[in-house]
Amino acid sequence: MPRYSFAGPTAALVTMAAFGVPAATLTAQARSADSVALTEWDVPWGAAGRPRDPSVDPQGRVWFVGQEGNYVARLDPRTGNFERFEIDPGTNPHTVNVDPQGDAWYAGNRNGMIGRIDGKTGKITRYPMPEAAAKDPHTITFDARGNLWFTLQNSNMVGFLDRASGQVKLASMPTPRSRPYGIVMDRTGRPWFDLFGTNKIGTIDPQSMRVREYPLPDERARPRRIALTSDGAVWYGDYSRGYVGRLDPVSGTVKEWALPGGGTSMPYAMTVDDNDRLWLVETGRQPNRLVGFDPRSNAFFAQTDVGPVQPNTIRHMVFDKKTQSIWFGSDRGTIGRAVVPAAGKKPIG
Repeated sequence: MPRYSFAGPTAALVTMAAFGVPAATLTAQARSADSVALTEWDVPWGAAGRPRDPSVDPQGRVWFVGQEGNYVARLDPRTGNFERFEIDPGTNPHTVNVDPQGDAWYAGNRNGMIGRIDGKTGKITRYPMPEAAAKDPHTITFDARGNLWFTLQNSNMVGFLDRASGQVKLASMPTPRSRPYGIVMDRTGRPWFDLFGTNKIGTIDPQSMRVREYPLPDERARPRRIALTSDGAVWYGDYSRGYVGRLDPVSGTVKEWALPGGGTSMPYAMTVDDNDRLWLVETGRQPNRLVGFDPRSNAFFAQTDVGPVQPNTIRHMVFDKKTQSIWFGSDRGTIGRAVVPAAGKKPIG
């Protein structure tokens, strides 16, 4: 399959001159002790391609998709090299997630498929949806056996892909237009997901494929991204009201804390580090702001602006334990790394 490599600043300058855009650049910002150190790499194919949804492979390379640019790519942070993988026209991938073997799985958001790129050969294997109504695979997570669970936002479904057989199963949501969005996997093998079109969090029993919904107290709530802490709690960012919330999956009890930006903060990207600290991005302000929340103290402890004051949205983040870093893509056309501050390891609860 075609690949395009950019081997550093000089090569990028020569290559990108043909496209009439600036050469790839690297910017870094050092922040205060209670905040993060930021580094961003300009994606050679520009902001219009909407680089997003990074995932770190076993070699430390960062894969991401260009949703509007219709590509899958990876960055080697050690060299600054970018490599692009061409995929089927009209795929418009929403997310890529790399498995422990180094294969990259991506969601065909406009052609109803899941794709797998062999991390060694670049060969693509395609897994089409079994129903015509399942049109828009969205966000992907893995279970302990390497099988995939994924949301289909506008199809109002959640899917399961058995890696060994290639078979895809689909579960429709009980609530119409509930728009399954962010998704994570708990230790028991159950997927948890936001229902962005309504005020609910959902989960699925992997044996029966039965869906259970957990209503949030405020009917205006619109959970968009999701995370799990080591005590089993389910956390979400309320995009509509500007809150971070905690759902107890046993009792169904919900607690919420208003974000520093208040009702206009519009939290979007969200992840959790290995010290159970939640990280969210307030996209309702420019520049976007990365905010840390510590469940032990129920307090916000870090606030870091990302990039200059210009239109931008950070949509998805992942935490990499090896480098103690959060990786993200931005609508400004960058792939970014935020090295989080150290903290104690005392478990919460």
